[in-house]
Amino acid sequence: MKIFFLFTFSTFLLSAFEQATASAHYDKILTHSRIRARDQGPNVCALQQVMGTKKKYFSTCRNWYQGAICGKKATVLYECCPGYMKMDGTRGCPAVAPIDHVYGTLGIVGATSTQQYSDISKLREEIEGRGSFTFFAPSNEAWEQLNSEIHRNLVDNVNIELYNALHHHMVNKRMLTKDLKNGMTLVSMYNDQKLLINHYPNGVVTVNCARIIHGNQIATNGVVHVIDRVLTAVGNTIQDFIEVEDDLSSLRAAAITSDVLDILGRPGHYTLFAPTNEAFERLPRGVLERIMGDKVASEALVKFHILNTLQCSEAITGGAVYETLEGNTVEVGCDGESLTVNGVKMVKRKDIVTSNGVIHLIDEVLIPDSAKQVIELGGAQQTTFTDLVAQLGLASSLRPEGQYTLLAPLNGAFSDDTLRMDQRLLKTILQNHIIKVKVGLNELYNGQELETIGGKLLRVFVYRTAVCIENSCMVRGSKEGRNGFIHIFRQIINPAEKTLHEMLRNDKRFSVFLSLVKAADLDDVLSRPGEWTLFVPTNDAFKGLTDDDKDILIRDKNALRNILLYHLTQGVFIGSGFEPGVTNILKTIQGGKLYLKTVNDTLLVNELKSRESDLMATNGVIHVIDKLLYPADLPVGNDQLLTILKKLIKYIQIKFVRDSTFKEIPLTFYKINIIESNVQPIIRKEDPSITQLTKLIEGEPEFKIVREGETITKVIHGEPIIKTYTKIIDGRPVEVTEKKVTEERIIQGPEIKYTRITAGGSDNEEKLKKLLEEEVTKVTKFIEGDGHLLEDEEIKRLLQGAGTEYTKVTKVIEGEPQIIEREIKKVHLEEAPVRRVQPTRRTQGGAARRRTRLAYS
Repeated sequence: MKIFFLFTFSTFLLSAFEQATASAHYDKILTHSRIRARDQGPNVCALQQVMGTKKKYFSTCRNWYQGAICGKKATVLYECCPGYMKMDGTRGCPAVAPIDHVYGTLGIVGATSTQQYSDISKLREEIEGRGSFTFFAPSNEAWEQLNSEIHRNLVDNVNIELYNALHHHMVNKRMLTKDLKNGMTLVSMYNDQKLLINHYPNGVVTVNCARIIHGNQIATNGVVHVIDRVLTAVGNTIQDFIEVEDDLSSLRAAAITSDVLDILGRPGHYTLFAPTNEAFERLPRGVLERIMGDKVASEALVKFHILNTLQCSEAITGGAVYETLEGNTVEVGCDGESLTVNGVKMVKRKDIVTSNGVIHLIDEVLIPDSAKQVIELGGAQQTTFTDLVAQLGLASSLRPEGQYTLLAPLNGAFSDDTLRMDQRLLKTILQNHIIKVKVGLNELYNGQELETIGGKLLRVFVYRTAVCIENSCMVRGSKEGRNGFIHIFRQIINPAEKTLHEMLRNDKRFSVFLSLVKAADLDDVLSRPGEWTLFVPTNDAFKGLTDDDKDILIRDKNALRNILLYHLTQGVFIGSGFEPGVTNILKTIQGGKLYLKTVNDTLLVNELKSRESDLMATNGVIHVIDKLLYPADLPVGNDQLLTILKKLIKYIQIKFVRDSTFKEIPLTFYKINIIESNVQPIIRKEDPSITQLTKLIEGEPEFKIVREGETITKVIHGEPIIKTYTKIIDGRPVEVTEKKVTEERIIQGPEIKYTRITAGGSDNEEKLKKLLEEEVTKVTKFIEGDGHLLEDEEIKRLLQGAGTEYTKVTKVIEGEPQIIEREIKKVHLEEAPVRRVQPTRRTQGGAARRRTRLAYS
């Protein structure tokens, strides 16, 4: 028996579920309402009524649990579900409502005004007779709310106007709510006028934007649905309405200019939030003129007011986001009886129904981001940045026809000290937040460099859940405007100015650590170009370290390197770039692992707090710690070293394995290897009367003094630059390694003449001056020692009192190099591997020549 019961019950639940799934939204919501009221007895439905109104809804779960509709508190009512009725002395609604013809059913559902008008207009006979009708019957309150003049005209002409109006509410076949599909168009029984059906996910069903408040009351010759307003005839399109409505002349002009007006004349299901003339007049004149003079911006403006779905006001019971024809979204909601757009009450008149949609008149113009200038994209959280840009004169440099990217810090990033800075310094800081080009979020990649209008290069770092530029990471809220993007950042961006080594050298807090770095011959690592993350202990981490202890550490260079290189890892890792609360494992140059995570905006390194993080250097980033780091799995085999480390490190237990040694860490992880190969010299002959020296060299140009009349020509192969960065290709990150080489630059320097005069004879000063006047027409440079320059008068004073003997030496040096031609090549390393060293070969007819080439190991 139990098995049979379980089988029957399961079959019932499955059947009920399948029916609910197959039914429309209205019926699903009604089913939930019945479930909520099951404690009240059979066939009872729970409704919500907005306080202070007569509006009642079979509510969605969201509204039900919020206890509110359109932001207004809603009380719970329990009523008989459609088709059922109460019986005296019993709980709930156990009785089925009587079934009558359509005319009688109007009385059953309480639509007595419609029933009365059907009687006096001679419609009664028709709806009592044979047929299958759907009657969308206005409630008694709907007739009361009808415009008094229209109402009077209908009642005064019952045989024609009222009869036709009631026929306009009827369809010549039975249509239950499950048959009323969203976007459907029905033909009414009056002059084939259209009835636009919308069936929304929240269970609301509308007919020409009138909401069905009591549906599916079955009659013997059809069905009755009670609606909340009287339907009026619909004939015109949205375009037709705009063209004849005087209060929309500004919108009409904008729609014509942008070629959007014709769209609103086509078949469809549109919603237009139409700004009135008064709304356009409120716009700043410069903004309106700029938008109207730019066809792209004006098209974006008009399309931003159009939805490609039909949203009647009665269907909106809470906030929802809808895509506009412009491509961006607006949030449409409600506040009591009022509609809101993006949270603002702006709808003056709602539900103007046309044959291809609905119009809501609004008293504000909605300006999309795509029609705004980039400086106008700043929101409430970036007002400090945008205000400063305007006050310091930078806004005027953002030309409408230009392309820019603003890196806007949040208001909280600007401290009082920052705001009190000298305005010239503050302007420089802001210039570092304006990029010369338009760069969207999906165009940023790891290793990218962006040039600011101040000439600085900013580095981009892309992590798993963050994109950072220098020390600051983005937050959500990027926007694209007419002439650029704006990205939102947590902090003010501080471009790097110094290398890691320079930063350590200039900060006394790191003097002990720096001295150990130097003793381990690692200071060159921190000075060279690269991408490093360095965890730097302050001097406090070395408290208790005596000079003898330090000497012991320094003597064991291998141990010292292991300790120091455990603080260094390849790559630039910004603290705020880590996903909060998640442990990130980094491999150090020493080979051990560091465990990093951020908790409450604080970076933890092996569970030790970083006292200061994200100090940017040109070759990496520094995170400051107050403890010396040491790999927990690395044993110590020396008693003296163990004693020293125990003084400094108390947060972990250091392993001791007697006579164990530290592995040797060669410095090849950053060194540049020199590869030599044989190459013939490049000889260029220009004029046989001029001696010419041609050299093939690497690196920076080399300047030598040559005899007067000679010309120096140099072919320069610059030092290759190897960059590794990540690109997003087809939605997936791909690491690319690239070598950039300046293959050839020919530099020819102009000759510069200088004279060195040494006194040493018996001639008098007059003779010396005469000689200067005759032979030194122009002393260009006086170079001696470190290159100190003297002018003519200084030379004369220098020679005062000199003897009669003197020596005059005239030499020529090269001036500033002048680039004649340059060829730059970029190759992927995997496509152009470094060649092996070839054995030395002798050139035909001469000695071997050697070329020096650089390659990274």
